[in-house]
Amino acid sequence: MIKNRKPAVFAILIVLLLSITAAGCLTVGHEFRVDAVSRIRIGETTRLQIGDIFGPPWRTGIEDGKTTWTYAHYRYSMLGESMTRDLVIRFDDHGVVTSYTFNSSYPEDQRR
Repeated sequence: MIKNRKPAVFAILIVLLLSITAAGCLTVGHEFRVDAVSRIRIGETTRLQIGDIFGPPWRTGIEDGKTTWTYAHYRYSMLGESMTRDLVIRFDDHGVVTSYTFNSSYPEDQRR
């Protein structure tokens, strides 16, 4: 009788462990220098300079035929508040910034 309970106890422990893990956080992307966003100058800052400031982009793409670089950090939580932060930079054919968008739900970024 005791031997039959061991698999059941083990299964319960596995389910509990998986439940605790699932209740944690999920992070997508990577941190980037939020304090450096103000250094971006439309029509002046180059792709090379952006790479020096922020490092390699998390994602690259094409928007209306122009190159875009995205820096993003998304932290999702099952129990708490999810926080997101992203920076999308658009470049012209010469690799110069034409526009950028910074969005954040982090409270400390709302005060900038």
